[in-house]
Amino acid sequence: MSATSILVAKWPVLTRHQHAVAWLQAWEDLGRAPRTLDAYARGLAEYLSLCEREAVDPLAAGRTHVAVFVRELTSRPHQRGANVVSIESGAGLANPTIQQRLVPVRLFYDFLMEEGLRDSNPVGRGRYTPGRRGSGRQRGLVPRFSKLPWIPDERQWLDLLDVARREPVRNRVMLALAYDAALRREELCSLRTDDLDPAHRTVRVRAETTKNRLERVVPYSAPTGVLLTEYLAHRARISRARGPLFLSESRRNHGQPLSLWTWSKVVRRLALAAGVERFSTHTTRHLCLTDLARMGWELHAIATFAGHRHTDTTLQYIHLSGRDLAEKLKSGMDHIHSWRVQMLADADMPQAVMGGARDDDRFPV
Repeated sequence: MSATSILVAKWPVLTRHQHAVAWLQAWEDLGRAPRTLDAYARGLAEYLSLCEREAVDPLAAGRTHVAVFVRELTSRPHQRGANVVSIESGAGLANPTIQQRLVPVRLFYDFLMEEGLRDSNPVGRGRYTPGRRGSGRQRGLVPRFSKLPWIPDERQWLDLLDVARREPVRNRVMLALAYDAALRREELCSLRTDDLDPAHRTVRVRAETTKNRLERVVPYSAPTGVLLTEYLAHRARISRARGPLFLSESRRNHGQPLSLWTWSKVVRRLALAAGVERFSTHTTRHLCLTDLARMGWELHAIATFAGHRHTDTTLQYIHLSGRDLAEKLKSGMDHIHSWRVQMLADADMPQAVMGGARDDDRFPV
């Protein structure tokens, strides 16, 4: 059964719009990841449902109808309580979620234009326009909010480790690898036994499991290597077959590959037990990249380690606190100040170095 058939069964509204099914099938044929297809189907299904409620033909919809969709997204009760759109609102989806919902609608109208069914796309996209005043960037339909990613402080991290220390070896090594190698959730859960190179303490992250289809090889630490050796011995008692590295040990799915959702539930349980509710499966990635920046790694090296195509993406992940920045500023200013004082203290320094000014001009009495 194809992914498109499964998604159409999940959101029946898609079946009432033949172009929507054709569009989704085209993305599946192009090899989009199942999770991407799921996000596309969900966003478009919500938009088409709105069109049906408003008695609007999607082929004839304009920007005003898309604006109604945006208004609904920004006023929808948030499943986790007050959040995001404005401090006072107490409602609405998070800004990145709204952007995610609009992407498939925009791509759907791009498809309709390519098929000759429309002349324009009612969903605007922010883009650089040479010659425009100011920043030269046209504003998208919904402004993007750039928020610093959250990472735990030292106390919160220690509290989490204290809880994790009592976990089975599989969960401990997964948490260690997620931090050591800055792995995304899907990259971690998709690791296979032949992706490991214990002799060099490296792990291969296959292109098909990554977000941007970039394969990379990343190292892990010696303590993680010890945990991994212990887990491999434990795994052999579950299955000796090569294949997925992390296996389920539940009664229902014993020996099956560990799912993304199971790992999310494990991390959520640890976070609640440690009293660090904001900790998620992606937090270890943020924390690792930030720690690399604190250690003085070059931006391009961090981008390569993270598997980013562009350093702009890396900058979004690196979270340097105000204290980190203050220490960097102090270190740099101390060097500059000492250089300037040395210039003033050196009586033999030529006036050309001082800009050619006389002492009485530079320091009037």
